[in-house]
Amino acid sequence: MRRSMSAPLAGLRIVEFGHYIAAPAATQILSDLGADVVKVEPPAGDQARTIGAYGEGIVAAYNRGKRSVVLDLKDADDRARALDLVDAADAVVQNLRAGVMDRLGLGPDALLGRRPDLVYVSVSGFTPGSPSENRPGLDIAAQAESGMMWVTGEPDGDPQRIGFPVADVGASYAVVQAVLAALLRRERTGEGGVAHVSLVDVAIHMQSAMWGEWAMTGTEPRRKGNGQATAAPAADLVTTADGLIVLSAYTTTHFARLCELIGKSWMTEDPRFRDNPSRVAHRRELLTEISEVLGTRTTDDCLRWLGEAGLVAAAVRRYSDVASSPDVAAGSILTTGVDWRGRRFQVPSLPFVLDGVDPVEEMVVPHAGANAPDELGT
Repeated sequence: MRRSMSAPLAGLRIVEFGHYIAAPAATQILSDLGADVVKVEPPAGDQARTIGAYGEGIVAAYNRGKRSVVLDLKDADDRARALDLVDAADAVVQNLRAGVMDRLGLGPDALLGRRPDLVYVSVSGFTPGSPSENRPGLDIAAQAESGMMWVTGEPDGDPQRIGFPVADVGASYAVVQAVLAALLRRERTGEGGVAHVSLVDVAIHMQSAMWGEWAMTGTEPRRKGNGQATAAPAADLVTTADGLIVLSAYTTTHFARLCELIGKSWMTEDPRFRDNPSRVAHRRELLTEISEVLGTRTTDDCLRWLGEAGLVAAAVRRYSDVASSPDVAAGSILTTGVDWRGRRFQVPSLPFVLDGVDPVEEMVVPHAGANAPDELGT
């Protein structure tokens, strides 16, 4: 494993007391940006290591390039070793159950008492000081209690969760923002600080546009399925000869262009399709007319044809399709990880490119306790 010194966070050390996704995903981003991340795990390891294939995927995705130290934080000697790690760190990131770090003497008050320049970021399910602050809070709880599930799904169906742990992942981005903001403030003032990220707050923030709609209109957002509730075709699914695409062409200009392209210019004058309210009311008939033409062409042909006309369309892809996509291969979003058994796999890396910074190289996912505390230069 080689870490490029051109990386913007090279020379910084982060100590992670984390499990599952929110904290490990945040420190993975910091690691990909060049930080030295030391992951402190209990004797049984990160809880994700114990839950089968999905847990193995979590560990593989969010622990590349880190160093792992096993410490029993209930043991006084191991707590002292943890404090030694913190004393040599720039930041601590943790998402253990609410109150655990304080009870262990590793909470923000104790650690900033030792190191006033330390940055300390915590993640929990619910907002500190709220009635629910001590409730267990996984991603699904945040999706449910933030309104996210209420607006997801078919109009006549049950509320649905998003198909991946969106609140956990969103929280990891918020943690990275908090760490970087606090480090910048420390550079300017010499002072560290404490930040807290809650999954529910993140899930609410991710729905800001929906909250804006509710605040401005007083109308509760509702489940809409794929298609937009006020425009069509907008985010609508259309079947092609060999798959599915989503299509948006709801402005007057774009709808007229679509109708001309598929040889149905008469649709712009049909009362059922003349404007967005009419098209929404007759969405099924609208999509039938569009599918009669696009359904005879392959997905790739539809994308080329519609794209050349300046219309928004995209293929609905499986993961295997995404991994082999020429568009994805042209970038650096996928990188190679190697687990402690030597198995190689592809996982996402940084979702941006910064000039002058080398792409993330092949990194090893350590087994729990791969490093001893005295190896880490504390």
